[in-house]
Amino acid sequence: MLSLPFVTRMKPILGHWRSIPMVERVTPEPHILSSPLVMEGGDPYIRALMRTISAAEANYVNPYSIVYGGRRVQDLSRHPDRCYAIEAGPNVGLCTTAAGRYQFITPTWELVAKRYHPLQSPWWRHHPYSFEPQYQDKVVHDWLADETAWSQDIPSLLRQDRVGDVFKLLATTWTSLSSGIEENTVTPYLQQIYQEALAEELPQEQVELKPS
Repeated sequence: MLSLPFVTRMKPILGHWRSIPMVERVTPEPHILSSPLVMEGGDPYIRALMRTISAAEANYVNPYSIVYGGRRVQDLSRHPDRCYAIEAGPNVGLCTTAAGRYQFITPTWELVAKRYHPLQSPWWRHHPYSFEPQYQDKVVHDWLADETAWSQDIPSLLRQDRVGDVFKLLATTWTSLSSGIEENTVTPYLQQIYQEALAEELPQEQVELKPS
């Protein structure tokens, strides 16, 4: 689940629950998914990292429409902003608005979309940022690639094969990553997931040929 230290999770409010329409609920995949991104282009190392984060946070077919607890929403014209009770882990008793491939909670999405969303508007409060798949990808890609956002050059760390250091850096944000507070059954396989995704993302001529 995506989290930021300075974002406070809200307790459920009864009136809010009554306003939530019914949504489909699906089960996680029995095997680990690292599905391709909708977004085209970008840094292949960051793209592989994004696919790894997604496998840990939203291991479902079409993860872009998943909200916390395996529910699926249809309208991605904006962040769903629906608060569901946390069912396991250290935050039981609170609720979360985590949604999409990268499980953005509403305040975090609004914060980073304001900076990285390609469709900017001075009236964003009245015209919320689109949460469609390509924009989820674009916002996360540019956020991860921004050295000023993390005080670390993540693309450079990945090219140095310091993937474990990157996971630790991001674990307070995506809490299912290694060293995060909400590790899950996918967490032990993150290094392998990343390497396999990277092999798919790198241009073929850059992939080191294995001896036959």
